[in-house]
Amino acid sequence: MASASSSALSIPSSSTLVDAKAPRQTTTASPPCVTLPTLPPPPVQSQSRAWKTTAYCRKIARNVMAMATGEALATREAPAELAPVELPEFIKTLQETWDKVEDKYAVSTVAVSGLVAVVGSAGLVSAIDRLPLIPGFLEAVGIGYSGYFAYKHLLFKPDRDAMLKKVKETYKEIIGIS
Repeated sequence: MASASSSALSIPSSSTLVDAKAPRQTTTASPPCVTLPTLPPPPVQSQSRAWKTTAYCRKIARNVMAMATGEALATREAPAELAPVELPEFIKTLQETWDKVEDKYAVSTVAVSGLVAVVGSAGLVSAIDRLPLIPGFLEAVGIGYSGYFAYKHLLFKPDRDAMLKKVKETYKEIIGIS
């Protein structure tokens, strides 16, 4: 079936139809591949720069070793006394609280689990937010429930007093004040 017609069909290009000219012939003078210019050679590093870099690295290594062993810094200039850094009150309180904790492994696990839960819930909320109709629907539900709550608990004085009493009782249960 494919060999039914042996003649090749030629379709004129759009430029022939528009310009009413004969199609252009491509020249065969261009080479089949194009070469790119070569890059310049890398710059030669001077010996003095390499020596300075090596000396600086050795100086840093000596200073680290001296600080680790408690000796004076190995510099040519006089070492400045390092003043103890004052920590903020929040950090001090946090350190004292951490020292009082008996099961640090469990506390660390709960903290990491809480962080993972927060990140996961943020991802879930952003995924729901990207759905086409869900955010608008949830916003309408929130507005509707806010209106219902205000009507049921805040509009009339006896309902407000009952809600305030319930909130105070719950607060006392949580805090533990009798």
